[in-house]
Amino acid sequence: MEEFWIDFLKGMLKPVAATAVVLLAVALSFFQRLGLEWEMIYAIARAFLQLSVIGFVLQFIFSQKNSGWILLAYLFMVSVAGYTAGQRAKHVPRGKYVAGASILVGTAITMFLLVVLNVFPFTPRYIIPVAGMMVGNAMTVTGVTMKKLRDDIKIQTNLVETALALGATPRQATLQQVKRALVIALSPVVDNAKTVGLISLPGAMTGLIMGGASPLEAIQLQIVVMNMLMGASTVSSITSTYLCWPAFFTKAYQLETKVFSTE
Repeated sequence: MEEFWIDFLKGMLKPVAATAVVLLAVALSFFQRLGLEWEMIYAIARAFLQLSVIGFVLQFIFSQKNSGWILLAYLFMVSVAGYTAGQRAKHVPRGKYVAGASILVGTAITMFLLVVLNVFPFTPRYIIPVAGMMVGNAMTVTGVTMKKLRDDIKIQTNLVETALALGATPRQATLQQVKRALVIALSPVVDNAKTVGLISLPGAMTGLIMGGASPLEAIQLQIVVMNMLMGASTVSSITSTYLCWPAFFTKAYQLETKVFSTE
């Protein structure tokens, strides 16, 4: 146990030394009078604490053979992601639940396919990092989709109400708004896939290379990662549009005015 703590403290020397670049950012913020100094320090201190705690938690989970720990960690990540995405789309009723359910559906389907196709073994060492990447991306995309859809319907209320008056279903009346929200939310994921390796080396690939893996092995994993991120993000964002409708419309197929009356 003593050796573990010695190795841990030695390993933390580099992260502590890397805070020098944060101090540079803090200094620049001070001289430019941005007022972000304490927020930067708080963010880095929080990240340091969170990652340290997560490191110990993962160390424990990786040593367990019970698959229940995988599901527990996964559901925790989905819960946090759903809450965060719901905060972005705060004007969407029950937005946190809609976001959480959408993220759960998108990432669960993608992860299930990866395990069934034997791309990754169902072990904590593989599933938890993979799930974390998928949940993180799905969280961002879902939050943007929900917020953009609600805002577009609010801006184009007259068009939507006209379509409804002519007998259109909520799906038909908001088809253009849904498409626009999905395109805007998914564009960064698609653009990232187009430019991966040309502009920057992604985190998974960089980590493997720095860990001693060959570039070819790193590329193979990164291709898998890009595929799963696009799949999970697309399913999650589309699911969120379907789950938003019950809150946007009444049972009589009319816009729920209280949803669109707030800024």
